[in-house]
Amino acid sequence: MKDKEKTIIEKIAKHTSKILQYTHGISYDDFIINSMLVEACVFNLSQIGELANKLDRDFQNQNPSVPWQLLYGLRNRIVHDYEGVNLVLIWDIVSADLPELNTQLLKLL
Repeated sequence: MKDKEKTIIEKIAKHTSKILQYTHGISYDDFIINSMLVEACVFNLSQIGELANKLDRDFQNQNPSVPWQLLYGLRNRIVHDYEGVNLVLIWDIVSADLPELNTQLLKLL
């Protein structure tokens, strides 16, 4: 792994860890009523997507277990606010997908 890729993966893992820390022990009902928590998670998800897009395509292709294009696609949906941010989708990603993503990233490092 090149230094650039390692740095990007470390940053993505940092954003992922922040979200997991923020939402640890939180229910969906608690999540949706806490606007600061929602905004923090959405911001970090958008950063993850932006960073994922900076990785070389060869690196992404060598590590297909990580859904790089989905990460960037989510970033686009958040940033461009297509019909508003879907909090159910955000919660599903945070609660179901991010723990696995975090594990995958740590394996890469």
